Amino acid sequence: MQYVPHKRIPMKLHPELTEKWVQQRLADNPSLLGLGDLEVKDLERLQPRAGRLDMLLSDPETATRYEVEIQLGATDESHIIRTIEYWDLERKRYPAYDHVGVIVAEDITARFFNVIGLFNGSIPLIAVQMNAIEVGDVVTLVFTTVLDHVAIGVEDDDGPDEPRDRAYWEKKGSTFSLGLTDELFGLVRKVEPNVQLKYNKNYIGLARDGLASNFVSFRPRKQHVLAEFKVPRSDELTERLQDAGIEVLAYQTRWGRYRMQLLADDIQVHSVLLLELIEAARENYNA
Repeated sequence: MQYVPHKRIPMKLHPELTEKWVQQRLADNPSLLGLGDLEVKDLERLQPRAGRLDMLLSDPETATRYEVEIQLGATDESHIIRTIEYWDLERKRYPAYDHVGVIVAEDITARFFNVIGLFNGSIPLIAVQMNAIEVGDVVTLVFTTVLDHVAIGVEDDDGPDEPRDRAYWEKKGSTFSLGLTDELFGLVRKVEPNVQLKYNKNYIGLARDGLASNFVSFRPRKQHVLAEFKVPRSDELTERLQDAGIEVLAYQTRWGRYRMQLLADDIQVHSVLLLELIEAARENYNA
């Protein structure tokens, strides 16, 4: 095995590795941040009386938007405040979405964690440390999450949601995908017979004795169902699901849920594995 020498390049003093350069690399491939399969909603987004937001990224599957601020060098108080200010402005302008502030910097300092601690976890923030690594004639960016979604005080899907009915989801999804949801719910009832489907605006959950019990939830689309299982992430489970051929989406760190896109064949072929997931989700939820 051949060893290739490499070194870290401080970007703040580099004439070419600027914030604009980093922004463009992320715009070309937002998955570099390690936050899932995100879409670029806007760059240099103008904020009323507050400057410009570096990047606005979106996860259409979870209706989550990420307000991203990039800084070369170490984090400082102004960078932190600016990120929180942009996050607050965006969530007030677009309350239908979940919003998460993302701070990207070369050096996430201890002072940063001290400042964040003052907010007592009431603001959802992610901190990502970036490094520019030179290998031969090539420069690559490496992003490492050092603070993953501080979101204490933000309600889970078990909180209040606008009630809907089956007809609403037939229109939003389709009769076909509701049929797939019914098949999955049949598997759920084998594990937990006393639950019923609860139709909400943003998802179809579960209820037991009139109370939410969302260890599994469903979001019917036109030709498939997005199913979510409240199961801790593990490399072993992720590999099993992928080896089975199930289309696994980005893990929902915020709520601790596996998300997967299921077709009719998946439900029939992988019913044993899905039953195992449902049982694990129920045990984890009850714990």
